[in-house]
Amino acid sequence: QVHVVESGGGLVQAGGSLRLSCAASGRTFSAYAMGWFRQAPGKEREFVAAISRTISTTYYADFVKGRFTISRDNAKNTVALQMNSLEPEDTAVYYCAADSGSISTKQYNWDYWGQGTQVTVSS
Repeated sequence: QVHVVESGGGLVQAGGSLRLSCAASGRTFSAYAMGWFRQAPGKEREFVAAISRTISTTYYADFVKGRFTISRDNAKNTVALQMNSLEPEDTAVYYCAADSGSISTKQYNWDYWGQGTQVTVSS
């Protein structure tokens, strides 16, 4: 069992930045790939970014490439999502997830989820 808690959401103007954090507890953090998904009102939850267990590989959705950066600190059991050049279309609830298997962009493949943190980008 892994428990994850997100923080860092808020309201920001278009073009601004936010940094989301996710703290994990429970089983060995480094045994899990970590990822971020988001869900906008009326839309399905979608993959944003993921990072492998060893920090060697990162994955991004096309719509965030060059703007968002995922990172993790296995010593602190944390994963972060640095979001720059935010757009109103980035408004959503952002979820942190942990995956014991291979990284997937499909939400049903991920094992553990946080409660989410709201990100609102005003135009």
